[in-house]
Amino acid sequence: MKKVKKKTPKKESIGKAKARVWKVFSRYIRLRDCLAATGSSEYGECITCSEPLPFEKLQAGHFIPKHSGNYFSERGVHAQCRTCNLYGKDGQAAGMPLEYRRQIVKLYGEGAAIELEEEARKIKKYSVQDLEELRLYLLEKLDGLIVD
Repeated sequence: MKKVKKKTPKKESIGKAKARVWKVFSRYIRLRDCLAATGSSEYGECITCSEPLPFEKLQAGHFIPKHSGNYFSERGVHAQCRTCNLYGKDGQAAGMPLEYRRQIVKLYGEGAAIELEEEARKIKKYSVQDLEELRLYLLEKLDGLIVD
């Protein structure tokens, strides 16, 4: 008689778990910023150029490009238009770092940009369980923003 191997469920990879969290995090950031800028969940503004855009056209852009220490930083990620986030405008680098820095200071005060730069230098390693807990936390925060 031949033994039949039971298939054990594959464990989720860190990359897949991180992508699942990013999907919720990005939605949370964009909704948070839309509500703050316009009071509407349907429209928002780019943090760097102030262009008004529908929610679906906004991206969650990092003040400091995605380092492990700030990948899911609520103070370091804001709604941005695609152009500012990926390419920059008027000869500025992608992310529009100079204008983004001005907006960070305006939102959080002097020293916030330096704190975010320090946060970005930290190495943060996530387990799949850490990422799932973060995803659930963000889902709760997202639910708190959604008004029927």
